[in-house]
Amino acid sequence: MRSHDLSISAIVCPLRRGVDVAENLEPRLAQIRATMEMAFDLGPRLVIIPFGTLPEKDDDPAAAVTKEALVDLGRHGDRTGVTIALDGVDAPDRLVNYLERFDVGSLGVNFNPANLVIAGHNPHDAVKALNKRMIHAHAQDARRVSPSRMGAVPLGHGDIDWLALLANFEEIEYRGPLTVLGDGRAEIAAGVAFLRRFVA
Repeated sequence: MRSHDLSISAIVCPLRRGVDVAENLEPRLAQIRATMEMAFDLGPRLVIIPFGTLPEKDDDPAAAVTKEALVDLGRHGDRTGVTIALDGVDAPDRLVNYLERFDVGSLGVNFNPANLVIAGHNPHDAVKALNKRMIHAHAQDARRVSPSRMGAVPLGHGDIDWLALLANFEEIEYRGPLTVLGDGRAEIAAGVAFLRRFVA
């Protein structure tokens, strides 16, 4: 990668079940911790994990499981210098308020405007709500694909106003990665070319 002047922005750790499911949780946490060690060795020091949704109530059994898992990962991140970015679809202000409960510094949020639009959230308001909790961003678009459903589409082919969204990034002084998602080299290259219209 260095010979091609490339670097890794983050490592995604896929999970079959979220950290809110108690069954076989420890092996999943061990997998995330191992991925964090790899992220340290490879340089990005950032691991993105799928998060699903927050428990609705604090007395929900999943709430205690989720809290225990995130405390474990956050403390491990504080010790190793690797940050966890949660990739979910909760209302951003609710997610930020939830993360404020943790006395660890290694928990943040991965911002994906397409997922937020599909979940019914405003991506521009989301940037302002997440603010310094936003530590990585995916560039993906979304639009209505049927009368009753929104769906992800190639970057630049959706309803998201990227010029305004990038201005929102400037407002919160976001300086992290903006990673284009796509199926195949051609789609990713087209997405990069689209973004370069707005980003120096």
